[in-house]
Amino acid sequence: MTERVQGGNMAASVGSSFWLGKETLRVPAALFALNRTRLCDRLRASNNVPEKSIVLLQGGEQTNRYCTDTGVIFRQESYFHWTFGVIEPDCYGAVEVDSGNAVLFIPRLPESYAVWMGKIHPPEHFKQKYAVNEVRFTDELSQVLASKNPSMLLTLRGVNTDSGSVTREASFEGISQFEVNNTILHPEIAECRVIKTDMELEVLRYTNKISSEAHKEVMKAVKAGMKEYELESLFEHYCYTRGGMRHTSYTCICGSGHNSSILHYGHAGAPNEKTVEDGDLCLFDMGGEYYCYGSDITCTFPANGKFTPDQRAVYEAVLKASRAVLNAVKPGVAWPDMHRLADRVHLEELTKIGILRGNVDDMVKVHMGALFMPHGLGHFLGIDVHDVGGYPEGVERIDLPGLRSLRTARALVQGMVLTVEPGIYFIDHVLDEALANPAQACFIDNEVLARFRGFGGVRIEDDIAVTANGMELLTCVPRTVEEIETFMAEDQHGAKSFASNSNQKP
Repeated sequence: MTERVQGGNMAASVGSSFWLGKETLRVPAALFALNRTRLCDRLRASNNVPEKSIVLLQGGEQTNRYCTDTGVIFRQESYFHWTFGVIEPDCYGAVEVDSGNAVLFIPRLPESYAVWMGKIHPPEHFKQKYAVNEVRFTDELSQVLASKNPSMLLTLRGVNTDSGSVTREASFEGISQFEVNNTILHPEIAECRVIKTDMELEVLRYTNKISSEAHKEVMKAVKAGMKEYELESLFEHYCYTRGGMRHTSYTCICGSGHNSSILHYGHAGAPNEKTVEDGDLCLFDMGGEYYCYGSDITCTFPANGKFTPDQRAVYEAVLKASRAVLNAVKPGVAWPDMHRLADRVHLEELTKIGILRGNVDDMVKVHMGALFMPHGLGHFLGIDVHDVGGYPEGVERIDLPGLRSLRTARALVQGMVLTVEPGIYFIDHVLDEALANPAQACFIDNEVLARFRGFGGVRIEDDIAVTANGMELLTCVPRTVEEIETFMAEDQHGAKSFASNSNQKP
């Protein structure tokens, strides 16, 4: 059985790959062949998958904008991409669990496609492109699957614990003739996605490299008088021009001044539209996506290149929390404990600044940390920016301020990729509620706090991979106050940026 799995996927090692040319990354089709092998191994190891079972997944569909004929740029459904690496819409994929053989089903396109959309490729083209064992048309699904006489079709149905949404289960005309199970697959394939292979890590290193460089270009270009969206545009331009990243991993957050305290700023109702002012802190949370694999990086820096004493104090408090977590990460560590560690460092530093007063242990008991960091410390990262698998069966959410926002409460395992993103924010609504609560107000020096009203916030976000003995830092941007100020000063003294010379070589 093992030999047949390996033999069924050998074609993927011949040389098929995704590549956009120039300095962009080649991603071998072998990455997805290995994913399929891992999934089959996991399914066969379980006691509830009968022989001759077939995994059946339905890919994403091409959609239009509302009732118009204006197409929305297609991005593949994440589980389907993880399994097949297919960039075209309207496909299905089947994997025979016993052998690992993969069958890709493509739409039978009308002749008019050749006029409007380009050449209609035959099945053999896609067989070579994606290194699968067989390619058939979607209108043959029922016939082809019936010829394999499966004991069971394993379809994907489960809840995404980040969004609360249910995955789309594969369906096609004629599926009623098959025995279908929609409960087995989801927890197994989600768990496979939690642990990244070496090939997946290479793609995530690449997305971090390009996105880190794009953040640095933004730091070089920022100046008072610019609009936040200009800097968002520069980030996206660099990622696409240098990295082949047509998509970002999420909507860019480009908060300056008071906007830096709005956790998910940049949405349609607040579209990165403020003018950057001298003295503003800029909190820019942006990540590029390559071949559906993402990145998630936040840099906070002064628009004029020089931290004020208060900005420096808060920034260094967050940096200290970040470094404490990075130094503590290793297999076996519980992620909620990392959140608690960041909280404690923040409280200690805010006490030194004078915003808080009293005993830190007593502050922890009344959840003072959540006043300044209401979000979770970080989350899984991969094909989705908030990647799947955060709360499998048996892992419960912790219903306490701050901790309830964690997107996973798991113990860390080698091969996990996560964000580490501590932050301190001065959010009027949250602070006013605390001041009205005697249990919390007694720890706040309101006169000192008043100095920070309108300050905004600081977040430092890095992407890491958990290793055998610790972690690998994937992100590479200036982080200390000295590094940031020196980097920004160098550009002000004549260094050319990407924005001023988009044709220069890296």
